[in-house]
Amino acid sequence: MKKPIVAVVFGSRSTEHDISVLTALASVIKPLELSKKYTVLPVYIAKTGKWYVGDEFKKIATFQTEDLEDLLAKKQPVSLLFDNGLRLIERGRLGRDVIHCPDVVFPATHGTHGEDGELMAICEMANVPYVGCDMESSVIAMDKILAKQVAVAHHIPTAKFVSFTKIAYESGSEEWHKKINKELRYPVFVKPAHLGSSIGISRVTHKKDLANAIEVALHYDTSALVEEGVENLIEVTLPVMGNERLHPALLEEPLLKSEDFFDFDTKYMQGGKGKGKGQGMSGGQDKEAQGAQGYSRMPAELPKGLYEEAESIGLAVYRALGCSGIARIDMLIDSKAKQVYFNEVNPLPGSLYAHNWSRAGVSTVNLVEKLIKLAEERFAKKQNLTTSFSTNYLQQF
Repeated sequence: MKKPIVAVVFGSRSTEHDISVLTALASVIKPLELSKKYTVLPVYIAKTGKWYVGDEFKKIATFQTEDLEDLLAKKQPVSLLFDNGLRLIERGRLGRDVIHCPDVVFPATHGTHGEDGELMAICEMANVPYVGCDMESSVIAMDKILAKQVAVAHHIPTAKFVSFTKIAYESGSEEWHKKINKELRYPVFVKPAHLGSSIGISRVTHKKDLANAIEVALHYDTSALVEEGVENLIEVTLPVMGNERLHPALLEEPLLKSEDFFDFDTKYMQGGKGKGKGQGMSGGQDKEAQGAQGYSRMPAELPKGLYEEAESIGLAVYRALGCSGIARIDMLIDSKAKQVYFNEVNPLPGSLYAHNWSRAGVSTVNLVEKLIKLAEERFAKKQNLTTSFSTNYLQQF
């Protein structure tokens, strides 16, 4: 029996390119192959935007050498064909093309030109099942401003914020400074509206540093968000899986000092060193475990009522934004006021947050299998919709 072909798409023209490579290789391709149920087709999108296929892209060593550009220069990029399914055409010598026909696409792209809905739109146009949030929810989730506006419309608590476009800011920066200083208390967090992995985010404690932080955010994006910091802060994150029926993993509490926040280095370059216990972790039983963002506590040590409230808000956000497949909901808690605030949504969690799902009883292999099944179920339901409408409209011209 022929195994289904799963195209794992990763890389892309994104500031999170390298994180995407690691997610694809460690958290998607490896467990898919361990399952022995699928034929895995690695699809690497280079920083130039060209698409390539080949088994060499299954190996981390391929991306750790300066010879990568030479390798790509010798390979022919693939062409995309939409023929009631996605066809990847690999040009061969003497006209002997190789056509790859994936049954399912597994996006492992982070950030721009992928996680933001663009890759999902390609899959929709090609009419092929794909894993994770659909195009619409990905667009909303990756726009921090729009996601907060949707949350507010659904009466979900959020921290106070001010947002603006780059054009609006450049035409009246002083007025925006006055508005922020009037409406928000310091410290504030300044963020690019569309990026992930904490790239371009600044924590600002003094008015004099505000302009520089905004300049950094707008260097990466066309709009920015300035949020009021939450007092007595506990950060928590909730991975969720499902379409109509939702399955939350464990509410996770990253272990940080009160003055810290997750910039790119904290998340990915330090490995959680010195951030807590857990180096001697065995069998995944320690409460403090090393996850994607350094050391964290799973489940978060909160009073039962507060834990349930955070989980409830996380699920409410997932539904409000129309998420499906998988997503991660980040929240902020004022531990003294016992108030939970929605922070942001990650429609494609780095590493799929496999460490959390594993602690919740879902192995990495089981996780990717479940996500493919959810993709196929959503696709099958969508095929029952009518997408054409016959009229005599054009005959009148």
